Amino acid sequence: MAGIDDMFKCLMVLSQKPVVVQGSGKRKLEQPNHDPNAFYKAAKLDANGDVKGKGKAAAVDDEPEDESEFAGPELPPDFEEDVPDDEEGRFFGGGMAKETAQAMDYLDRQDQDREAAVEKIDIAWVRRLALNFEKRISKNAELRAKFENDPQKFMVSEADLDADIKALSVLSDHPELYEEFAKLGCVSSLVSLLSHENTDIAIDAIQTISELTDEDVQAEQNQWDSLVNAILDADVIELLAQNLSRLDESQDADRSGVYYVLNVLENLASQSSVAEKIGQDANVIPWLLSRIQQKETPVGQNKQYSAEILAIILQSSPKNRIKFASLNGVDILLQLLSSYRKRDPEKDSDEEEYVENLFDCLTCVVDDEEGKAKFLEAEGVELAHIMLREGKLSKQRALRTLDHALSGQTGAAACDRLVEVAGLRTVFGMFMKKQENEAIEHLLGIFASLLRHLPGGSAPRIRTLAKFMEKDYEKIEKLIKLRREYASRLKPVESGIEQERQGLDESDQEIMAGEWLSRRLDAGLFALQTIDVILAWLIAEDDGAKTKISILLSGRDENISLIRKTLEDQVKDLGDEDEGEKDLKDMLSTLLHFVQ
Repeated sequence: MAGIDDMFKCLMVLSQKPVVVQGSGKRKLEQPNHDPNAFYKAAKLDANGDVKGKGKAAAVDDEPEDESEFAGPELPPDFEEDVPDDEEGRFFGGGMAKETAQAMDYLDRQDQDREAAVEKIDIAWVRRLALNFEKRISKNAELRAKFENDPQKFMVSEADLDADIKALSVLSDHPELYEEFAKLGCVSSLVSLLSHENTDIAIDAIQTISELTDEDVQAEQNQWDSLVNAILDADVIELLAQNLSRLDESQDADRSGVYYVLNVLENLASQSSVAEKIGQDANVIPWLLSRIQQKETPVGQNKQYSAEILAIILQSSPKNRIKFASLNGVDILLQLLSSYRKRDPEKDSDEEEYVENLFDCLTCVVDDEEGKAKFLEAEGVELAHIMLREGKLSKQRALRTLDHALSGQTGAAACDRLVEVAGLRTVFGMFMKKQENEAIEHLLGIFASLLRHLPGGSAPRIRTLAKFMEKDYEKIEKLIKLRREYASRLKPVESGIEQERQGLDESDQEIMAGEWLSRRLDAGLFALQTIDVILAWLIAEDDGAKTKISILLSGRDENISLIRKTLEDQVKDLGDEDEGEKDLKDMLSTLLHFVQ
């Protein structure tokens, strides 16, 4: 049985036409490099004009050949000089009779006409395709059962089935047929092939599903839903997970199969409800966790892709994040990232993207209470602090992760830990240096969390307030400067929105509310709001800080009422139903009493 796979691959190569893949901006599978000389040597001809078979001995010795040993007539003399003109037209073009040449031309034209005729792809076509596909599956299953111990008798049917699987990919150009394709039961049949005994068949079925669900397919939502719902109903997630376990990435074909499995998972996870189902499968997250830990030098495409899929399904669902945390995922991420405390991955490499995805996973997990607890338990604050002091690429990513870990209703413990590990000096030192806008916003978020969560009168809170007061309130001066920068960026956007608002009725204004908010956030609204919350806390905590803020604002004929208005706008946008929003609303309402 050792040569069954080779026999099958050989049959597929002989029975199929090459497939042309059109270019796309989407991720592409990396193909192994092949030596062109090896292909050339493999195709050398033997003395009879046949291609030498693998393992056959050479038919000709290495000694120089004697031309006299060749049989056959001598070459004709020069045509133009010695052969008389063909006056009767008997010969035409290299010894072919004129009538024969005309007949050949006619056949060539017929072939061209047939090639030019494009088969109409419609419902009738997809029904014929479905019928033939079902017949191929049944025939292959029948022959496999009948000749279980004689693979040669079902290999041809296997190659035919493989060709039909690949032919289904043409449907990606005709998504209007997805609903009919699903109704005919073919989707279920295609998915069932993921459990085929021949892994090559399973891999080709996975690749076809990948192409049908690709983001580049111009499908309407209902068309995409009809296909994906049928795929999910056929237990595709479980079958994909089974293939991840059985494929051996030391083999090129199986490594490609793993890539296509990950690609299908990515396509399906574009909807958060499906992403949650993927994450809740018993085997997917454990396999991804195992895969991202495998040692590779350099980091391979599938390892990087596994980290990316993990980030997608964690960002899509709180349930997936809880499950991930319960599997010791936070500690695993910190261990993997610890090697990048000082070392940067090669720029624009799979390893760099891999590190980015690991940070994405960690950042979204620490947003939840379970993730924060695991982050503290695994000394994540300590590692982030080291990266802030010593890291390069990791510095900004660690800052973002720390901002998320300290935020929310359950960030108090992380705030305490940051002060405990002497992180105040580091974050305030970064604040006073020139930073990118994103880094500034994360630093502001950390300051706001510290002031919100550290208990009043506690040593950590006193140390935090002292940082704002030291060196003649230089941190407050920086805050006021930043506030003016963000306000100047936001002002023209606010004016434009106000002009648009005047020409719309109330219902249209509600429709535009989301877009307007997005434009304001892009212009720096969130950063401005965070600065004013920090300033409000400082005003409430320290009379000297309140006096300094008033003096700095008066330099441009401004006063504390600006801060009050920002807080009032935030309170207006918050509701009482969500517990987190209610808690924030209560805090802001309390601060309003101090900014009169």
